[in-house]
Amino acid sequence: MRLVVDLNKCQGYAQCAFLAPDVFAMHGEESLVYDPQPDPEQRERLARAVAACPVQAITADGVAGASRSADDGR
Repeated sequence: MRLVVDLNKCQGYAQCAFLAPDVFAMHGEESLVYDPQPDPEQRERLARAVAACPVQAITADGVAGASRSADDGR
């Protein structure tokens, strides 16, 4: 499983950090930090975080239910 966040798109809404706190965290008010290779047991939370991103900045490879994947060209 691979996770990528386009930090140029990310606006710091922190929906991902709320839905998958073991993977995403806010550093300060606007800077996101994340684990690019999260544990497989985070799969469901990651799918929710990808879907909840208001600016579609998160892509996930190997996450069932994720609306965008890292290799689909978005």
